[in-house]
Amino acid sequence: MKVEPQLLRQAETLAQQGKTPLLFGLDGRLLGLIAVADTIKDDSPQAVRELQNMGLRVVMLTGDNRRAAEAIGRAAGVDAVIAEVLPEEKEAVIRSLRQQGVTMMVGDGINDAPALTSADVGAAIGAGTDVAIDAADVVLMKSRLSDVSAAVRLSRAVLRNIHENLFWAFIYNVIGIPLAAGVWIPIFGWTLEPMFGALAMSLSSFCVVTNSLRLNLLKVHDASHDRRRTPVTLTLPERNQTAGLEKLLTVEGMMCSHCERTVRQALEAVPGVREAAADAEAGTALVLLDEDVPDDILKKAVEAEEYTVINIQKK
Repeated sequence: MKVEPQLLRQAETLAQQGKTPLLFGLDGRLLGLIAVADTIKDDSPQAVRELQNMGLRVVMLTGDNRRAAEAIGRAAGVDAVIAEVLPEEKEAVIRSLRQQGVTMMVGDGINDAPALTSADVGAAIGAGTDVAIDAADVVLMKSRLSDVSAAVRLSRAVLRNIHENLFWAFIYNVIGIPLAAGVWIPIFGWTLEPMFGALAMSLSSFCVVTNSLRLNLLKVHDASHDRRRTPVTLTLPERNQTAGLEKLLTVEGMMCSHCERTVRQALEAVPGVREAAADAEAGTALVLLDEDVPDDILKKAVEAEEYTVINIQKK
């Protein structure tokens, strides 16, 4: 099935918008073009901004097409996008980011499970797969991205509360224990009756419990009291700069499966090409690169097998 250049350009435009173009044909005749796309939830951009206002870096890690992922990332306002990664590559990226600071991974699929386990804190979407939920430390029951910032806000409040309780308990014991042991009797003549000592211990527990109960007053979705922290300088893994690059070649002369195999093998023999696929009916060849291989090298490899390369597009 031959595809008109104008339709290919339209498909390219749709792909740049983050949509996946689908071409439909029957009996060698093109019927039409349909584009599908993921949509982000209304609260996602706001949730990303809240995380950034807390001093956190937000990275979108996905196995989807790079252009589609970048379009979604721009709409959500994330700091960086790492696309076209396999499950084991997601886990490797998380390990790399952990060397730069504490990481929190949010996911919902089976492919996210290794990364959820590797992160300092793994958070699974409540509507996600059982594998992801089992691998996570936290489950967001309402499946909203805004719950991520709420979870961070709650965890910081709990940690702050623990520090407060430890501080006051320490001060209380520094004062009370010497008094109960009679250390101050020779100096000041201070004594502590057992009844008052028991009362003081009860008051200590009462203060700690009361301070902890203040967490019930915390509005986890209220960002007005967030304190911004200095974010770490984020360095993305080098793989994201080159690996996963795709190029689409328009090739003339392919007639059968033998031609497809010949073109594929010729392209895969080029250093820097991870994988290649050829389609004789569409007259195209798609290559996945580990580095940015120059177009003329790809063209020369195909034309050495007596096929003609009309055009090369970076995806």
